[in-house]
Amino acid sequence: MKPDVLIVGAGLAGLCCARKLHQQGVSFLILEASDGVGGRIRTDLIEGFRVDRGFQVFLTSYPEAKQVLDYESLELRPFLPGALVRHGGAFNQLTDPWRRPLAALGSLFSPIGSFVDKLQTARLRSHSLKGTSEERFRDPETTTIEALKNAGFSASMIDRFFRPFLGGIFLDPELQTSSRMFHFVFRMFSLGSACLPTEGMEAIPRQLAAGLPSDSVRFGAKVVRVQPGLVMLESGEELRAGAVVLAVDGTGAAQLLGDVMPSAGQSVTCLYFVARRSPVEQPVLVLNGEGRGPVNNLCVPTVVAPSYGPSDESLVSVTVLGIPRDEELLQTEVRKQLRDWFGLAADDWRHLRTYRIPYALPNQVPPALAVPERSVRRQSGLYVCGDHLDNASIQGAMVSGRRAAAAVWEDIS
Repeated sequence: MKPDVLIVGAGLAGLCCARKLHQQGVSFLILEASDGVGGRIRTDLIEGFRVDRGFQVFLTSYPEAKQVLDYESLELRPFLPGALVRHGGAFNQLTDPWRRPLAALGSLFSPIGSFVDKLQTARLRSHSLKGTSEERFRDPETTTIEALKNAGFSASMIDRFFRPFLGGIFLDPELQTSSRMFHFVFRMFSLGSACLPTEGMEAIPRQLAAGLPSDSVRFGAKVVRVQPGLVMLESGEELRAGAVVLAVDGTGAAQLLGDVMPSAGQSVTCLYFVARRSPVEQPVLVLNGEGRGPVNNLCVPTVVAPSYGPSDESLVSVTVLGIPRDEELLQTEVRKQLRDWFGLAADDWRHLRTYRIPYALPNQVPPALAVPERSVRRQSGLYVCGDHLDNASIQGAMVSGRRAAAAVWEDIS
């Protein structure tokens, strides 16, 4: 039986589009090239460890996620609000004073930023929380680095904290990402917790897929051509429906649509190691505030969520921005930096897996968010969704999927 809608891609955008169509009684079939749901949010099981394909966190404050996900079933495990910043040959604790006021007292005397910087952080928080998220996306758009300078932050605060912290979120060490995205992310971190689901980040798309009809996703179905009402698979098979929704990343969408200028993406490399003992005792993000070495940030997922691995070993996640060409040299340089940070014990860490991800996030350099929500309607019968049409986040992907479903419903009802 021919479905009403064909959805290309079983990432968050495609699954949220399908969820909304299902609620409206519209039949659909999701075509997914890989062997599972999730798109860029996948988790592998390697030697008893849950290994996310690239370090990611889930922010509980995402408005759309609150509407579509069952947080209790995800068994979310939070990071401590704050960070451990490597600077001056030592680790310096920065703590969110609004959520951990007593623990934050020590941060007042931290070398990561001046007392004035800490006052500016309070002002920044106040501005980011003012009004609604939609209103913040209408603020004048500049780059993140310019927004930080205009807010009065010192160069040391920017380089030691904001550059590795935001650079790790945006995968953009130069902080050229839109200031609108910066204020949105700061708002989300201020309102909620950064977490890992007990069963890995892939638990999020799996929960969405579990709410769909059992035969609604076809795996191993690589799409090579799309047009209104028609999808062609790599096998040569043609599928028809009343509408087609393209729910793939920006580069994939551009290729299938034949766009001359493909959507640019941010790349990242994530290395996983196994250590006999965790290098940090708390569930906290470790940032490189020294500005040298390949490591941008580090965490120990098994400290955040013990279900990520066996009880007698620790999983260490290391993020390097971009994709260095020489993988052997990269491992050598990463190990050298880890030895400097944690001593000779780091030499014994066993390399588990390296993920090289050419398109981890869409590039959001201004004027990328001049229009915060770009049109999902390509033409009658052909629609597009994904975080490249909203903002580069789980929130953006989910919202774009819902918007695409709404556009389809509007056209067919």
